[in-house]
Amino acid sequence: MRVRRKVVGTPDRPRLAVRRSLKHMYCQIIDDYRGRTLVSIATTMKNMRGETGAHCSTEAAREVGKKLAETAVNKGIKKVVFDRSGYKYHGRIKAVAEGAREAGLEF
Repeated sequence: MRVRRKVVGTPDRPRLAVRRSLKHMYCQIIDDYRGRTLVSIATTMKNMRGETGAHCSTEAAREVGKKLAETAVNKGIKKVVFDRSGYKYHGRIKAVAEGAREAGLEF
């Protein structure tokens, strides 16, 4: 709740929310005003399984960020607000952010 108070996704700059588990990464771009998920990707998806392997490493997290950004740019989303969901900004969370920046998203 503390993070959601400060980080809000608008139609101009939707929120890029990151969720991690021990094995997988889940990322969504969300418009909080309409309550809609615009883009979502995870390491559990069929198109990501071959690229990421069995477990989510930092390299797999970077690929998730790149795929998410490519899909978002194709849909016309260029600027987002990064919501790290209370996780520290290092490791896999940082890799997702760097991958998204490499593919064209602006934070």
